[in-house]
Amino acid sequence: MIRSIPRPVVRANQVVIFVTSVLTIVTGQALLLLIPLIANLLGLVRFNPIMRIAALCLRKPKSSYIPEDVDQQRFNSYIAIACLALSFVGFMLGINAIGYAFSAMVAIASGIALCGFCIGCFLHFQLKQWQYRRSLSK
Repeated sequence: MIRSIPRPVVRANQVVIFVTSVLTIVTGQALLLLIPLIANLLGLVRFNPIMRIAALCLRKPKSSYIPEDVDQQRFNSYIAIACLALSFVGFMLGINAIGYAFSAMVAIASGIALCGFCIGCFLHFQLKQWQYRRSLSK
């Protein structure tokens, strides 16, 4: 059985990433990035508080929602963590161009994901295709 996460739970995480990234760009308050950064870091040990709270708010049984693959979401989380961390570090080191650039990348990617196209999913698929083709040539 494939482990999955209900789509509304994933969307809640995406909304928090999007909102905090946009607010950071608008206000210059880099500390806002710690909210999704810490939540997604905790998600690596299977405790993302944003997703936990969202799961508590589900009105129907989890199985009735469109499922999102756990491994795919973990891959997306790695990308988000890297970008959020680079953005935060850029701001803290006074290299605002890096801070804004990575915040913008995260905001754009999460915004597009909320519209229905997951860039991380596309990258994950391409990586898996490349690994498969490479395995055939051995």
